[in-house]
Amino acid sequence: MSWPNIRFDFSGATVLITGGTGGLGLAIAKAFREAAAEVTVTGTRASAAAYDENLRAYRYLQLDMEDRDQVDLVNTQFDRLDIVINCAGVAMFALGLDEADPDVFERALSMHLSGVQRLSTRIAPLLSRSKLPGRASIVNMASMSSFFGIQLLPAYGAAKTGLLGLTRALAVRWGSQNIRVNAIAAGLTRSRMTSPLLADAGINASMLSRVPLGRHGEPEDIAGATLFLCSAAASWITGQTVCVDGGFTIAG
Repeated sequence: MSWPNIRFDFSGATVLITGGTGGLGLAIAKAFREAAAEVTVTGTRASAAAYDENLRAYRYLQLDMEDRDQVDLVNTQFDRLDIVINCAGVAMFALGLDEADPDVFERALSMHLSGVQRLSTRIAPLLSRSKLPGRASIVNMASMSSFFGIQLLPAYGAAKTGLLGLTRALAVRWGSQNIRVNAIAAGLTRSRMTSPLLADAGINASMLSRVPLGRHGEPEDIAGATLFLCSAAASWITGQTVCVDGGFTIAG
């Protein structure tokens, strides 16, 4: 993965990407790996071999963000760490679940919000010792549902909205501890999770009509923004949410 007019160099950096076995997480993992970082990805299955994707270039850790014990132990798997990308999760409707159901709602909050807070807090002491130019970074993966009420996504949307507040709070709390914390609000981007929406001609056309840049996102779009936020070029950026959505959130 490369961009014709820019290159990133993360030589020597250690990166943890939760949910890095597919979709946006895997695209980010590939981008960091091509920028010479040491990349660890997590997934819910027992081993990397259980996935269709070729994950041999990455260290693999099993991690269920709803499992507090697993989350609490992630920090014990590293001697040092420079970057954490909180990308794990899935919209519950994509699993055929009703997000308005209170039990499903609580699961979504655990996976996308409280789990992120728990993991980030456990791993912050490692990040604070980072020597990465521009400081250590946490990037939380938010969504356009952080800004809009979407009927299918009450749980996912609420969790991703809370993630913006968490990003700001952690940025203030850890700014003096060598850690920057930012978020990316991804627009409708091609992935396994969004494939049902993109396959629906009516929804597809309706969403696309509002995008000023005239296309849906590709995982590489999110990867590029993520690498920038973790780079020294972004060393004075913290507590911010960057919308990577082709202009969807600013269109009338």
